[in-house]
Amino acid sequence: MKAFLRIPRFARTPSGAIGLGLLVFVLLVAFLGPLIAPDSITETVGPPGQSPSGPAPFGTDFLGRDVFSRLLNGGHSVVLLGCAATALSYLLGVTVGLVAGYTRSVVDPLLMRTMDVLLAFPALLILLVLATGLGAHMWVLVVGVALVQLPAIARIIRTTTMEASTRGYVDAAVARGERPAAIMRREILPNVLPVLLADFGIRFGYSIVLIASMNFLGLGLTPPAADWGLMISENRNYIALNIWSVLAPAIMLALLTIAVNLTADAFVRSLGRSVGRGKRRRPSAVATALADLPAVAELPAAGGPMGGAR
Repeated sequence: MKAFLRIPRFARTPSGAIGLGLLVFVLLVAFLGPLIAPDSITETVGPPGQSPSGPAPFGTDFLGRDVFSRLLNGGHSVVLLGCAATALSYLLGVTVGLVAGYTRSVVDPLLMRTMDVLLAFPALLILLVLATGLGAHMWVLVVGVALVQLPAIARIIRTTTMEASTRGYVDAAVARGERPAAIMRREILPNVLPVLLADFGIRFGYSIVLIASMNFLGLGLTPPAADWGLMISENRNYIALNIWSVLAPAIMLALLTIAVNLTADAFVRSLGRSVGRGKRRRPSAVATALADLPAVAELPAAGGPMGGAR
């Protein structure tokens, strides 16, 4: 019981505690909010654009619906779609990065040049083309966001894999006759996890921004669905009448992004302290990955989240 109630190491730092607290708050609002929402998301409770009042603490939206109720119902779609898109992007990116970084054969330039082609297109252009050609479906949005994030993740994992593959434990696994797939899964992947975790906050935040942007453009969730990004789009013309119809969902999106970044950064720093005490399986490789992390993380900085040094 004591072990279950023990506070995680990363949550004992100020940034970790703040990030975890914000994350718990946003998740509670997103998943428990629909249970306590006072009104239906389609019910009209007053005139359009009404300022905050007793029955409607955040006022009404452009159709006279309760902003507070729609805010409580609009978070689960953002969280679920963001998690699905980020998970798919890492699944594809880690696979491409491991194969390209470890094989160092003709497969490496073939995969990386394919990533270069994806990098050549702006993120919103890819999403708009997919939504126009395949329809404004949720799975299209998830796949599109994953494709947009794929090149940067693949480049980061490739760089880290090339460094980890020169370690002695990889040479020992090759000498034992292990297959390349087993070496990448058992020997290399555990030692690039700190880099993945450090990058996760950025990628998840960027997924949220892209999904909210598509909802804002009307190519994601469609009315009368309640979604924080869609709420901003619907009420932007009524911001002068009731600023909370736009400000409230924007604040929730910002809190979610900040919370994920703070929590992920604090968790990675706690892994670094564990490495210093020799608690990791392979301290040398993980310590090296953490030491090289700033240089690796700079890869997407040239062109925003999806940029990268070539």
